[in-house]
Amino acid sequence: MLTIPLDTLAFIIAKAREYGVEVSPVDEDTGSNPTDDGSLDILEATPDNPSRRELLGAIRALNEDELVELLALTWLGRGDYAAEEWPAALEQARERRDRREPDYLAGTPLLADYLEEALSQLGYALEDLEVP
Repeated sequence: MLTIPLDTLAFIIAKAREYGVEVSPVDEDTGSNPTDDGSLDILEATPDNPSRRELLGAIRALNEDELVELLALTWLGRGDYAAEEWPAALEQARERRDRREPDYLAGTPLLADYLEEALSQLGYALEDLEVP
């Protein structure tokens, strides 16, 4: 049913989860180091933090059909469509598809949760997959 490989989806979900927990820097001049602060700085949304870059790279690497599916999965998991409306979600995603989808998807709050929910509704399980 899906053309996106499940291991690719697992990777996108993992990167979306990493990116989704980032917070604005509290104090850029703390002089803190990873040993003292338990590596908390990795959660700060800074220009050199690779989470968004990796997420966007994974989304941009998808072909046209896979990107349409990712968009439809997001809508399904968000509750815009029910599982039995999957073909309609795909059609709507295909019609609305443009070059801004990667940024839209990467910027979607709770993207990882939406994708997991959609996969569950469609009968897929990611528990057994190893994220690359």
